[in-house]
Amino acid sequence: MTFGFASSAATSLTTSANSASRLARMLEPAEWAAAGIPLLRNPREVVSGLHTRHLPAPATAVVAVLDHEERLAASASFSRRPTPADGWEFRNVLLAHLRRVIPHDLRRRAPVRTAVLLYCREGDERWTEEDGAWMWGLRDACTLHGLRCGAYITLTHGGWQVLGEGRGGRRPSSTSSPGDLADVAREADPLHLRTASGAVEALRRTAAR
Repeated sequence: MTFGFASSAATSLTTSANSASRLARMLEPAEWAAAGIPLLRNPREVVSGLHTRHLPAPATAVVAVLDHEERLAASASFSRRPTPADGWEFRNVLLAHLRRVIPHDLRRRAPVRTAVLLYCREGDERWTEEDGAWMWGLRDACTLHGLRCGAYITLTHGGWQVLGEGRGGRRPSSTSSPGDLADVAREADPLHLRTASGAVEALRRTAAR
């Protein structure tokens, strides 16, 4: 009986430690906004272009690298495995895909290219712990690959949103049909602010610089 109790207690402690570690490897919207993530000049164009190229379904991530003029240099998409959200796991898979599609910039004094992440998921635009783990993973993967950490964007049935900024739009969405790359620059759906991510103040501060 004593042995069984000790084993159960050890398992419980291990589970609690793993859960605490996962929670430590995620970022909340306020932390993300305070990190000085550069704003996209035309987020709608970036989102529409990635959606047209990769057609992400729910539980699909698209990592993209943009040059200094916000032109797409490389991108890759992959499906998220059904495991607990962990920023360390997300960092590893993002880093693996970045290494496949573009050389690192670790020899540069400062990053000149920016990585952004588009994640298609179920639910609404409100931040989730899964989003926080992706944010942590993107930031860490960028550091290890010599890139600037850029926007984290969610794509849901209601549209898209740049978390930590409050910018979003209705199209494309997770249910949108394939678009035409020639139409991306002509997209007329206006940007609108959403307050669910809680970072409109960060957007105002950046715009005032």
